[in-house]
Amino acid sequence: MDVTCEILGEGTHEIDLPADATYGDVLDAVGLSTHEASVIVDDSPVPEDRPVDSASVRVIRLIKGG
Repeated sequence: MDVTCEILGEGTHEIDLPADATYGDVLDAVGLSTHEASVIVDDSPVPEDRPVDSASVRVIRLIKGG
């Protein structure tokens, strides 16, 4: 499954995931953890264990160094 993942403020990534991937797997694929980012689909956050059902997602970083 191909997914377009926009990390807000950081750019867009095209990722290839297995058919049974979860939104937690999306974060893993872009090098983020569930503790530092949330996946947004249709303007709402989705649980990390929910199967991916969208070809386009946005990721919002919750923590950024500083």
